[in-house]
Amino acid sequence: MRIGFEAKRVFHNNTGLGNYGRDVIRILKKFTPIDQFYLYTTSVSSQKRFDSFDKIVVKLPESGLWKKLSSIWRLGPVANQIKKDGINLYHGLSGEIPSGLKRRAIPTVVTVHDLIFFSHPHYYSFFDRIIYSIKSKHAAKNADKIIAISEQTKRDVIKYLKAEDSKIEVVYQGCNQAFKKAYPQSEKDKVREKYSLPEQYILNVGTLQERKNALLIVKAIKGTDYQLVLVGGEKKYAQKIHSYIKENNLGNQVSFLKNVSVTELAVIYKMATIFCYPSLCEGFGIPIIEALFSKIPVITSQGNCFPEAGGPNSVYIDPSSEEALQEAFKNLYYNEDERKRIADLGYTYVQRFTDEEVAKNLFKVYKSML
Repeated sequence: MRIGFEAKRVFHNNTGLGNYGRDVIRILKKFTPIDQFYLYTTSVSSQKRFDSFDKIVVKLPESGLWKKLSSIWRLGPVANQIKKDGINLYHGLSGEIPSGLKRRAIPTVVTVHDLIFFSHPHYYSFFDRIIYSIKSKHAAKNADKIIAISEQTKRDVIKYLKAEDSKIEVVYQGCNQAFKKAYPQSEKDKVREKYSLPEQYILNVGTLQERKNALLIVKAIKGTDYQLVLVGGEKKYAQKIHSYIKENNLGNQVSFLKNVSVTELAVIYKMATIFCYPSLCEGFGIPIIEALFSKIPVITSQGNCFPEAGGPNSVYIDPSSEEALQEAFKNLYYNEDERKRIADLGYTYVQRFTDEEVAKNLFKVYKSML
């Protein structure tokens, strides 16, 4: 069995969609009988993306013209190479598929992560909304199957892309193996020293942008002695956070970390007191899964997709209410027994997102199409 994958983000995105693509290939290699993985990409990255390239075939534009126009190649002309390679099924890992696969009788599945550019358009530029809309509508219309990463995303696919319910399968995603490992105290001490981490801290992971809502956490720790660690790149929204910290003399309580390796991030999770994720909208919320596997309690937002990721024992708050978040912190930050109770229940819940379970459900979709 030869499966083709849209792999530009596999090689060039360090977070989000890149992580999803790499994990899909990694777990399918390990837990399914797929013979070969054909990765179609405009170029490869200098970064190490896989421990082993066993069973992996990297496919770049073959002709001189498409090497020069690789961004166009991946939108349609790549279909000629996919047909030539004898691909049994093609998987668009990040919400898009090239034109021309249907008329070449190549079964196609596409993963839709979120449709926030439809549901919350104010977070996107006009140009980005147009591009994402065209790509997602084309993919939903032409793919034989759509994988939605949550029930929330499935509802959005039906609402915004007008796809039939029978065409959509919900397959949850997992997270990197690093978050499922135990780490010796020596490694924890090393990471704590490197990043000057306090003994207790609230952790938030994700790009500092408006919809992630990290400013709410900063406001909620005002007037307390809680420590906060924010891990992620900074968008324009981050200026609001820095300004609030400066105006309220919170500089000694908030740490900003960037360019953290996956292993270091996993250790940072393990040492955290609470994970807080008051996002306003997501496709699923992978950082919640990472926290649950790390055995720390989670505070996140009510509604949307968050209960699917967090399960019945995480703490849910109104993401517009400082008071609600303050109360949640008050109940957990110095209450070790309650934190452990919630963390243990969360760890039991998150076992539904193991590599084996995700691989089984993905492969079930593939088999249904062949």
